[in-house]
Amino acid sequence: MTIKLILILTAAFSAIGSIAATCSAPTSTGVETTATVSATPVKVSMSASDVKFDGVKIVKSNEEWKKILTPQQYYILREKGTEQPYTGIYDKNEKAGTYHCAACGLALFSSKTKFDSQTGWPSFFQPIDKANVAEEEDGSLAEVRTEVLCSRCGGHLGHVFDDGPEPTGLRYCINSAALKFKPVK
Repeated sequence: MTIKLILILTAAFSAIGSIAATCSAPTSTGVETTATVSATPVKVSMSASDVKFDGVKIVKSNEEWKKILTPQQYYILREKGTEQPYTGIYDKNEKAGTYHCAACGLALFSSKTKFDSQTGWPSFFQPIDKANVAEEEDGSLAEVRTEVLCSRCGGHLGHVFDDGPEPTGLRYCINSAALKFKPVK
């Protein structure tokens, strides 16, 4: 176990009430374990773990999520809902900064990769780090789509399509309510 991980876990134990965790490190057999954190919400300043997913997942009950999210955020992030097009606060946002998960604060997208897809939702051609977003097949509609989730808390963000601009050709179509924008200072 690295010293950094020990320090992070020690700080987490001090700052948060109940935590269940396993270490994310290779064992002597070469098998890697993962970490899971379960706790009540605590306001923390941005750390290195907010920039790149460190393997520590946040798990909360529905009741805990309802306490920290607005009803619209809960509907989108936890129930896989979708906001109506052209209603989100970040669709036309042109300020420089970073878009974080509204539930857990993990950095997801940079304004440098945002583009106007004219779909009514904020669109990006790539995440800040591929490890920060997870993708799953979504067959909830007549067509099969690729759902985009926050890697740390599992929150539903939106979907990714293969009709975006260069250099990736991807369009991450993301709900504004799933994001929290932090402008460059």
